[in-house]
Amino acid sequence: MNRLLLYTCFAFLLAACNNAVYFDAKDFTPEGLFTSGIEGPATDAKGNIYAVNFGQQGTIGKVTPDSEASFFIQLSEGSVGNGIRFNSNGEMLIADYTGHNIFKVDMHTREICVFAHEENMNQPNDIAITKDDYLYASDPNWADSIGNIWLITPMGDAVLLEANMGTTDGIEVSPDSKRLYVNESRQLNLWVYDIADDKSITNKHLFYKFKGYGLDGMRCDAKGNLYVTRHEKGAVVILSPEGKLFKEVKVTDTKPSNITFNKNVAYVTLQDRGCFATFECDPNI
Repeated sequence: MNRLLLYTCFAFLLAACNNAVYFDAKDFTPEGLFTSGIEGPATDAKGNIYAVNFGQQGTIGKVTPDSEASFFIQLSEGSVGNGIRFNSNGEMLIADYTGHNIFKVDMHTREICVFAHEENMNQPNDIAITKDDYLYASDPNWADSIGNIWLITPMGDAVLLEANMGTTDGIEVSPDSKRLYVNESRQLNLWVYDIADDKSITNKHLFYKFKGYGLDGMRCDAKGNLYVTRHEKGAVVILSPEGKLFKEVKVTDTKPSNITFNKNVAYVTLQDRGCFATFECDPNI
């Protein structure tokens, strides 16, 4: 290959990379594979994505990076999952909102055990996890439009951190495990706390105030930008670590419920259509 042809090929590839389409949402799985309760997506170390309520309530479904979806596990009778996270050992943690449990799943044997149980919870809803395996759980009471925040230790003990907030829903820990973000879905407030060494939360202040629609699940990317699903608006908004809203991504459904990442690719659960949407994020933001 002569130098001119080599240069031309390199220039073409460089132009193609520079013109990559970011934040262009499209369907990732066929609609209807999950129920309208699709929620709580999380990604394992191999890039597989999991979400609750595959085919019927009370199940967990698995979707490969190639978008092949399959049944993974059935929860205990009467239990229905919401948020999912993975701990540092690769075990799956599931918030069971009907049974007031946090389940732990051995990913090799698929054995399910109760990791934490707290009858005083309204319902463990979304969960977030620190680098050293402390969980934070939102705990909404939808009937009264109030909610709480709980801490679950690596030993499975539940500690009430704050009560009588608005309807706590989305919750996330920053990549450095120094900040906790919690939103109030109906009041449209997004709060941020400092996480102390003992995992208590301090220095609460308003991170962002939204207008209209609802708030649901949230995730941080590797750089600490916060992605928030806007329920009923059909969008995911991106906030900088300083609290500046700099991007809104339209998705393929009016009711995005939650979001997870596999490296630079986002996966969004869609309630109206029972499926996933996906979009590639700009690695330069």
